Amino acid sequence: MTRAVVFAYHDVGVRCLKVLLAQGVDVALVVTHEDSPDENIWFGSVAATAAEYGIPVATASDPNTPEFIARLQTLHADFLFSFYYRHMLKPAVLATAKRGAYNLHGSLLPQYRGRVPINWAVLRGETETGATLHRMVEKPDAGEIVAQQAVPILPDDTAGEVFGKVVAAAELCLAAALPLLIAGTAPHRVMDLQTGSYFGGRKPEDGRIDWRLSAREIHNLVRAVAPPYPGAFCDTPAGRLRLLRTIHINDAPAGGGLYSANGAIYVRCGDGQCLRVLSAELNGQPLNAHDLDNRSIPLG
Repeated sequence: MTRAVVFAYHDVGVRCLKVLLAQGVDVALVVTHEDSPDENIWFGSVAATAAEYGIPVATASDPNTPEFIARLQTLHADFLFSFYYRHMLKPAVLATAKRGAYNLHGSLLPQYRGRVPINWAVLRGETETGATLHRMVEKPDAGEIVAQQAVPILPDDTAGEVFGKVVAAAELCLAAALPLLIAGTAPHRVMDLQTGSYFGGRKPEDGRIDWRLSAREIHNLVRAVAPPYPGAFCDTPAGRLRLLRTIHINDAPAGGGLYSANGAIYVRCGDGQCLRVLSAELNGQPLNAHDLDNRSIPLG
């Protein structure tokens, strides 16, 4: 029987762990993260899933210590898998798996290597992303590609909606490639990093809206950080505004700043074009069109 150690977190971790179990892999240990009280936990629990199947769970604050590496070595794993695990795994950890270490990344590598690839793809207006299963090497997201599965990004999709598609893509990707990995016949295609891109992490302040940007750029920002992420925001004379959902439209009623017309809310952007606001908050309270009757709120 094929034995694996799994480093995993988030919905991708839950679904891909279940793929391994469904295909008869002996998962000797699941390594995951303690949920942070400061984070909005909107996703599934890898620890709870492992517990349901009676799999031992570890939450190492640093999996690269000599003590933890020694523990991994005693498991004699054939494969190590990383599914949305957030810590970097150093070569000594990767070497504990006799037949290799593999990661599932939420983009079509070598594009969008690095952190939060789905959010970056939406922010930059991409029309496609996906999941990539690749061999893990010391350099992040740089090892040979084993399998990929693409998904579309529609013009008004939020990052959360795209993430749901990528979870399904990751499951399909792993399910198709796993028998080949076990049989030793999986293709390994070298990545051309020169044709790719790398992005760092994002923080809540990166959701601040610059009203000098075009309507398309602001719409993409709103989509990229919409709930369950922290949201796009700005400070106005009436208080903090959070835009949670918008649509880019060509014909909007006359008005400037944040305003209402015909029972709908609009914002005018730096290029003179408008977004229709489908969901927003002002000072933490839901904002409705009637709240803006006979007035507009300046922006920027």
